[in-house]
Amino acid sequence: MNRRQLIKQAAGAALSLNWNPLQAKIQNVMHKTIPGTSEILPVIGLGTNRYSVGNAQHQARLRQALQTFHEHGGTLIDTAPMYRGSEIILGQLIKTLNIREQLFIATKADRAADNNGPERLANSFAQLQTDRLDLVQSHNLRGVDSMLPVLREQQLAGRVRYVGITTSRENQFAEFLDVMNKYPLDFIQVNYSLIDRKAAEHILPLAADKGIAVLANLPLSRGALFKKVGDRPLPDWAAEFNCTSWAQFFLKYVISHPAVNCAIPGMTRTRHVIDNLGAALGRLPDATQRRRQEQYIDGL
Repeated sequence: MNRRQLIKQAAGAALSLNWNPLQAKIQNVMHKTIPGTSEILPVIGLGTNRYSVGNAQHQARLRQALQTFHEHGGTLIDTAPMYRGSEIILGQLIKTLNIREQLFIATKADRAADNNGPERLANSFAQLQTDRLDLVQSHNLRGVDSMLPVLREQQLAGRVRYVGITTSRENQFAEFLDVMNKYPLDFIQVNYSLIDRKAAEHILPLAADKGIAVLANLPLSRGALFKKVGDRPLPDWAAEFNCTSWAQFFLKYVISHPAVNCAIPGMTRTRHVIDNLGAALGRLPDATQRRRQEQYIDGL
């Protein structure tokens, strides 16, 4: 059973529950506060690795997904210059929809061997058609020692609001921890999911101790979680924390970690946007329920 079938099955199941996330009001979307500030972010953001410049039909689909994300209370969009034209298409769509001031735009930067980091950052401003970026992150630690000072300069100049680092690979975790201890950071972004829990051992606790906000990438493990559960129905006890789909089951696990501010699943289709944002509604699993989720998935 693919995700489309799972969503259809979940929609039918939701009718029998005293909970329908599709009818919930936007103001009920769950938020968490960025540490050290009074600013809040919805706990589900939009990953845009698959956003690219394409034909008119492709762009119309992306526009509808982005518009739905905005209309359902989403604000944080994560992109990067390396994402196949993602910044370009996002810049165009955001301008067309006239929603820049309602969004929290996060992108990434690195400094290559030719020391062109500042030029690459300038390109991001141009491609996203904005004079201010909410968050710029050193991408996978590439050139991190030379890039972070550049980002801090931009922050002091008022062009970048927050600075951070990213990884999506466990083999970088030791270096990632070193950078977290070496530099003052506003955000980190790290891979974390129900079947990829290594970040919870040291990285997430350190972020909590240092007051660093956390974005969780790959929260659905590139679809591996859906393959793992197959065509199994949701366990009955998932209703205890208002789950009506497997995606919500997986995402609620991630965003219920106390250190995680926002999960950023990739979404290019409207139905996925609506389903995933349903994880930001209702209750989250408590510590006991989280352990039950872990035991369930580990037992498959």
